[in-house]
Amino acid sequence: MPYVVLMIESFPLVLIGIGIIISILYLANIIKNLDKTHQRQLETSQTQFLMQLYNESYNNDSFIDAYVRLADLTINSYDEYLEVMEDDENKKASSKVAMFFEGIGLLAREDQINIRLFAQLMTGMTRSWWERLYKPILEEGRERRSLSNWMSESEYLYNELMKYHGKHSA
Repeated sequence: MPYVVLMIESFPLVLIGIGIIISILYLANIIKNLDKTHQRQLETSQTQFLMQLYNESYNNDSFIDAYVRLADLTINSYDEYLEVMEDDENKKASSKVAMFFEGIGLLAREDQINIRLFAQLMTGMTRSWWERLYKPILEEGRERRSLSNWMSESEYLYNELMKYHGKHSA
């Protein structure tokens, strides 16, 4: 008989224990779902931000005009670059495009932009601009300007895009 009384008295403690275990499992599930929700919100924010950048650049007449102005240029030396930049319109166009890519490069370096999405959406113009206009003159330009980090964020962006495409090409 004392055994039955002991079981009856401990029954509420067993229920409390089961309730605590269920509560912990429920809370763990909520936290797991919050992490998934937070990750989706972050991805959505990054996508919205990327599309805003796209609309302010690649889908913007002023940016496109600047890019097209530079698109026909192939520069092989820093002296050629300086000669081309004597034209004020070329200088404005170059500044507009270069500062855009410098900004994107900084965002990529700081993991504030999803390089996968950027690579899939904007590699063509980025690569073309970098390879024709700045890559050939980069070292000489840095040396002559005494600026070791001149165009470094654009260079970083280009290198990250090439790494991405190297890993994900068919």
